[in-house]
Amino acid sequence: MPQQEPAPRRPVRPDASMSLLTTVMEHSLDAGYARAAARRRAADGARPAHGARTLRGRLWLAAGLALAAAVVTLGAAHARDAAPTVAREREELLERVEAGTDGLDRLQGDVDALRADVAARQRAALPEDHADRADLVALLAGATAVSGPGVELTVDDAEGAGQAASGGPGDGGFGQGGRVRDRDLQWIVNGLWQAGAEAVSVNDQRLTALSAIRAAGDAVLVDNRPLVPPYTLRAVGDGDELAAAFAAGPAGSYLRVLADDYGIRSATEVRDELRLPAAPSLTIRSASPVGSAGSVTE
Repeated sequence: MPQQEPAPRRPVRPDASMSLLTTVMEHSLDAGYARAAARRRAADGARPAHGARTLRGRLWLAAGLALAAAVVTLGAAHARDAAPTVAREREELLERVEAGTDGLDRLQGDVDALRADVAARQRAALPEDHADRADLVALLAGATAVSGPGVELTVDDAEGAGQAASGGPGDGGFGQGGRVRDRDLQWIVNGLWQAGAEAVSVNDQRLTALSAIRAAGDAVLVDNRPLVPPYTLRAVGDGDELAAAFAAGPAGSYLRVLADDYGIRSATEVRDELRLPAAPSLTIRSASPVGSAGSVTE
């Protein structure tokens, strides 16, 4: 039999030894990635055109701006309508405050007149030596008005302090923002007593051993009565010696620090004649008989 010729062998590719690189080059996209790309192309075909999307976005933006403009317009109209009401209520409140202050001043005048009448009757009822002693006790307790030479000290906020930001009553006593605080007045009053003052008042409010200088917000209260700057402190005593002792003491140094660091203004004048009113809120706490007269503690 004739011999069958062997089948011709397929030629070997030159890159047969680089099958991995060949696969990467011929199939660069994995099947999973190909399916994801096909789904994305199908979804993009179902979406509206770019122009439709842009038009819809512009419509939503215009609607939002119109709504915001309507809200602002309504708020401004409401504020304009409410402004006269607020101003009228503020004026009514100020009138009530002024009327109450005037009424308080009238009542205080009646109290002062009655106190003077009681003091005159007490003096007439006491023997001469006891009357002199009672006058001294009343003077030291602040129960009677006092007049004589002394020092007038004016303390005021720094210029523009009303518009500056200020600390609170707990700011350590220094005039943060140029405002005079309750603790500042406490330092000054104590310095006047230490310098030898016999009687002291702040804005015509007589101070006693029971007086309190406190703060409520930015307001300074003396015996629960609000005061406004400038604060005028009057001290009865030997004017020249009193002024010199105050300036040389710690309170004088404290006042200079307030002026140098915070711009708080002050002025001191020696007066030949000062008149301080009686304290408005003294009450008799105890009384005990001594012989034919009595001993009274206020």
